[in-house]
Amino acid sequence: MKILWFIPTHGDSRYLGTSRGGRQTDLAYFKQIAVAADSLGYEGVLIPTGRSCEDPWTVAASLIDATRRLKFLVALRPGLITPSQYARITATFDRLSGGRLLLNLVTGGDAEELEGDGLFLPHAERYRLSSEFLTIWREILARSHTGEALDYEGQHLQVKGAKLLYPPVQAPYPPLFFGGSSPEAHELAAAQLDTYLTWGEPPEAVAEKIADVRARAAARGRSLSYGIRLHVIVRETEEQAWAAAAELVQHLDPATVAAAQKRFAQMDSVGQRRMAELHKGAFDPSDIRKGLEVAPNLWAGVGLVRGGAGTALVGNPEQVAARIKEYADLGLEYFVLSGYPHLEEAYRFAELVFPLLPLALREKLAAPKLTGPFGEIVANSYVPAANAAQTAAS
Repeated sequence: MKILWFIPTHGDSRYLGTSRGGRQTDLAYFKQIAVAADSLGYEGVLIPTGRSCEDPWTVAASLIDATRRLKFLVALRPGLITPSQYARITATFDRLSGGRLLLNLVTGGDAEELEGDGLFLPHAERYRLSSEFLTIWREILARSHTGEALDYEGQHLQVKGAKLLYPPVQAPYPPLFFGGSSPEAHELAAAQLDTYLTWGEPPEAVAEKIADVRARAAARGRSLSYGIRLHVIVRETEEQAWAAAAELVQHLDPATVAAAQKRFAQMDSVGQRRMAELHKGAFDPSDIRKGLEVAPNLWAGVGLVRGGAGTALVGNPEQVAARIKEYADLGLEYFVLSGYPHLEEAYRFAELVFPLLPLALREKLAAPKLTGPFGEIVANSYVPAANAAQTAAS
């Protein structure tokens, strides 16, 4: 089990759908979150991509020197940069970070945004482009370890004598992640990706998706690892957790929800459509669980106004850990998490849930650790007694 956190380059806040409680998302804040995730033992951080975000590669590069072990899950966008250039960017980042790069293939689901970036292909054609892109990108990086050049001619892309002189640290190339819910997405994942990520749907829906990708991969003689993208709202009691969820949307205007859902409906992303189907735009400020708790402790309220991953695990530490273990039992290895605001919630999740996760992961998260008293010394003399969470973690 590997736990990743999130760098909110599209903005961070204490409340959804309003500027109230918004934070200045600049380099200093990104560094605070990255250093927190690194210090707490998270495997890595996802850095989002798209028109609403700061450029992910620039942000990731700015955080290399601020961190020690943290890995960076950064986007590849077929059709926006050539695969040869992306291969050089990949190798350089992997070398300068000491092998801490993970790649997230993003085909894009917003036609309006893609047209603004100069890409006009329809949904199915973008997946054919992505397949050619990955073939070229992977081969260039793999051949960089032997010095060979690549010739390739496809329907959308072609290269002649493509070559990379400086190979990446990770051989043959850094791991490839990908998330998509359409048949074309599952086929691409089965053929060329290393890890398939799903957004946070109910366990039975996730199981169906994983089974489909696994069967397609097996037919090709391949196997993948699997993961899930979720938000988390965890507090010491279940009542406090649901109160925190209510607080997150307390300034949300129904008109904003309607506008967001109308915009999401215009996208051609099957995953975005599946997120919308979970909540169907339902929003009752007097009962935020009504129509939004789509499975035990799985709340679709985030997706009322946030595109992409729109569900959160809500509950006390034991409940959230139990739900994570349920997904792990389906074969999921990677858990890419986030919470509002991201700095405080990185600490909160680590302090409350890490001690309840499998022993092997706890040992990894805890090491290396400093010795000595934890918590404020009382009256300059009395060392606070260890609480249950500290005892469990040790």
